[in-house]
Amino acid sequence: MHAAKRKHITVIRGDGIGPEVVKAALRVIEAAGVDLELDECEAGAKVFARGNATGVPQETIDSVTRTCVLLKGPLETPIGYGAKSANVTLRKLFETFGNIRPVRTLPGVKTPYSDRNLDIVIVRENVEDLYSGVEHMQTPGVAQCLKLISRNGCEKIVKLAFEFALAEGRHVVHCATKANILKLTEGMLQHAFEDIAPKYPAIDAKHILVDNCAHQLAMRPEQFDIIVTTNMNGDILSDLTSGLTGGLGFAPSANIGSRVSIFEAVHGSAPDIAGKNVANPTALIFSAAMMLRHIGEGRAATAIEHAVVYAFEQGVHTGDMLGTGNPVSTTGFADAVIANLGKRSSISKQRKHGHFKVPPMVESVEFVKPKARRVVGADVFVESLLMPGELGRKVEALVADSPLKLTGIANRGTAVYPEVEAKVGLVDHYRCRFVSRDARKPVGDAQLIDLLQRLAGDLSWMHVEKLQQFDGEDAFSKSAGQA
Repeated sequence: MHAAKRKHITVIRGDGIGPEVVKAALRVIEAAGVDLELDECEAGAKVFARGNATGVPQETIDSVTRTCVLLKGPLETPIGYGAKSANVTLRKLFETFGNIRPVRTLPGVKTPYSDRNLDIVIVRENVEDLYSGVEHMQTPGVAQCLKLISRNGCEKIVKLAFEFALAEGRHVVHCATKANILKLTEGMLQHAFEDIAPKYPAIDAKHILVDNCAHQLAMRPEQFDIIVTTNMNGDILSDLTSGLTGGLGFAPSANIGSRVSIFEAVHGSAPDIAGKNVANPTALIFSAAMMLRHIGEGRAATAIEHAVVYAFEQGVHTGDMLGTGNPVSTTGFADAVIANLGKRSSISKQRKHGHFKVPPMVESVEFVKPKARRVVGADVFVESLLMPGELGRKVEALVADSPLKLTGIANRGTAVYPEVEAKVGLVDHYRCRFVSRDARKPVGDAQLIDLLQRLAGDLSWMHVEKLQQFDGEDAFSKSAGQA
């Protein structure tokens, strides 16, 4: 192959079993005849240990910016404290907004669903939702995480799901949300899906509640083709679907952006088996095949996928798989795949893979422009040890001659003032809702600042949200129990 045709990619071997499975995948790629120029970089545990709180050094960022393609092993992240996930940092830095996670029934991989011929793809929004990671301790015992969902983000992930369906000859796209409860955030994805679906008349578009989706995946998973969903829902559902078809050891993924794409296995770093040459490299090999297809090496990608499936048909298996005979090592599995290049599975049907369009990044601030908007009040969150009745009367006295009046107080989303008969477990975190005494007049910033100054003398407030109306519709939720 001429040097000019070499594909330049960034490689992060990762933590734990990462170096072993990445090595196996690169051996298979080379044996398939693809000449890659590798830019070896670091991220994860070693970078955190050097004091870099992101886990991603500048030289890695620079490399991915140049190559636009990253093949990476799993990265370790401190759990429950300290630094953010290096995986999330990479996805957000390069705006890889779409996470594509395919799973399918594999011959020789025994599961309770082995006879169901599953072939499911989760298309997960990848940079918004709770994974924006905007968290605050509001009181010493109450934490908050902002669930940020944008119309632009919803439109991009929905379009990606439909475009991927067309490219692969798929016929059904389900949109899984929790829009019955989270009507503004999860509801935004549902509305974007319903608005965009008519532009793809060849695809059967269905909305489904995410809890029912999980139930149906356990009961009758073969009804699903593509499921598009929000970030956290997609994280959970994609692990569920990989469990239906053998586990995380077989689950590849592609993080797709308008300019940069990142390919990785879904599984973690498995430090307990690191360095033992026993890890299953299938997920990383399949991820590498997705990467090859992305960079125009579709023939090699298909050959690799067939070689892996053919190895399963032969009974080749690593220690995490049920099977007869002795399990092979990580290296041994790669050897078997390499030996099978050029052979085609007689059992597993190969799906067509076409090029799919990725929504472009717009180099400007994206926004939805309503015809009319007005502020009608504010929610002020306060820290208090007072009981609801005491707090309510105190707040009413503080704002007695204010243009804003108190309409109710909630505790963890449940209305507690005016007093309710039901007993509610209370914490020191109250939401006080204020609206204009004159409903005809919008509320201005000066009135809100005056409100906060009135409260600040006697109460500790930590958070304020404007209550807005867009095109005459309330753009805020009500509390449970609120009329």
